[in-house]
Amino acid sequence: MRAVRVVGTAVAGVLAGTGALHAVWTVSPWPLRTPEEFADTVVGTGDGVPPAAACAAVAGLLGAAACLVAAEAGAVPAVGPARLRRAGVWTVSAVLLTRGAGGLTLVGGERALRSERFRRLDSRYYSPLCLALGTGAAVVAAAGTGYREPGPVA
Repeated sequence: MRAVRVVGTAVAGVLAGTGALHAVWTVSPWPLRTPEEFADTVVGTGDGVPPAAACAAVAGLLGAAACLVAAEAGAVPAVGPARLRRAGVWTVSAVLLTRGAGGLTLVGGERALRSERFRRLDSRYYSPLCLALGTGAAVVAAAGTGYREPGPVA
């Protein structure tokens, strides 16, 4: 189960880092210079950083997702019922896989409303990252390890 722990730790780390970045976006467009550059690069529409409350909500959800995946992978102590935790990790996986596939398959409509820069970055980076994270979360959920204290050696 070492491989599951490694995968879960990596997925949780990226989710936590992405959550931290969303928290920064409640007050700044960093690492981009202007709100307009942010809108073009990260959102693909509008004229700036989304409302602070929206960024904070996404930051919180990503943080919770990171904790769920890390706990189910056995990287941190687990809290709560295993079934509920596993269902949460399956949900994280489904959301990420849906976001990843949606970004790659939208050809008209919503995608056409996004900036060219965003569409290029989404195809090359954002959607593939979501697919990789969703797959990693599915691996962790399927393994269903959870955290277990080592028992006495018999």
